[in-house]
Amino acid sequence: MSNATPSRLGAINDTTGSYAQDNALFLKVYAGEVMTAFKETNVMEDKHIMRVIQHGKSAQFPATWKADAAYHTPGNELNGSQKIKHAERIINIDDLLVSDTFIANIDEAKNHYDVRSIYSTEQGRALARKFDKQLLQVGVLAARASATITGGFGGTKLVNAQFDIDAESLVAGIFNAAQVMDEKDIPEEDRFCFLKPKHYYMLAQLTKIMNKDWGGMGVYAEGKVIKVANVTIVKTNNLPNSNISAVSGEQNTYNGDFTNTVALVMHRSAIGTVKLLDLAVESEYEIWRQGTLMVAKYAVGHGILRPECAVELAKA
Repeated sequence: MSNATPSRLGAINDTTGSYAQDNALFLKVYAGEVMTAFKETNVMEDKHIMRVIQHGKSAQFPATWKADAAYHTPGNELNGSQKIKHAERIINIDDLLVSDTFIANIDEAKNHYDVRSIYSTEQGRALARKFDKQLLQVGVLAARASATITGGFGGTKLVNAQFDIDAESLVAGIFNAAQVMDEKDIPEEDRFCFLKPKHYYMLAQLTKIMNKDWGGMGVYAEGKVIKVANVTIVKTNNLPNSNISAVSGEQNTYNGDFTNTVALVMHRSAIGTVKLLDLAVESEYEIWRQGTLMVAKYAVGHGILRPECAVELAKA
């Protein structure tokens, strides 16, 4: 009986022979699933400033303050009398963040369902959660930070015990945050309010912000809160609400006591990310271990840019 000629699902153009050739397409599928899961889980990527660098351990974000204006007296010389203040913020690259898993050949052979798609999804979600958590922690820290430029504005913290339990009070807090931003000349577009599900659905039951006949923007049947005070509402489990300690490998400050944090209202320019290594996936068959090691990774750092663009709503 002659041998069968199999169609190798992982081979490119039927080029087979080595392990790498036989499995060339599988890694791409796995990597794609990781990246898709990251994108689906991540909510912060497009809501802050991001810069990509090719080399180095940190990046500089220049900051400038406002210019003034004065009336001109005919005949007087204009000599550049406006001294615009300058400062900077430095964001460091954290250590390489990884999510790694090892699949033994024998276990995969015995298993009756595909685990690689499950693992790829979980690795993508793990990195996305870390990304969002650190950024939201930095956002709250920005609301507590002093001004970048002397004479400028710092962050703002609004405190009301009712924020945590009363929808009307929480809505009033978001309006107050919008007012604070207006008074600091923060642009009206690209403002976001990040809430835990508890507070998000508390707002979703408030007629004033859901009923379009009352000027509300929401869908009661779907439990969707779209905007309050022209601030886009974002539901997330990653807003910090505990006392978080520093972690080895973090080269920026993400730690703090967030026990009383209820919401974060911020403009996208409040915080920034420096990206050295984008999300990537590596896979290698280890013959000495008889299995495959799969690693998802990235190297980034997060930091405060403009604290005046962040407002924390706290219950105490």
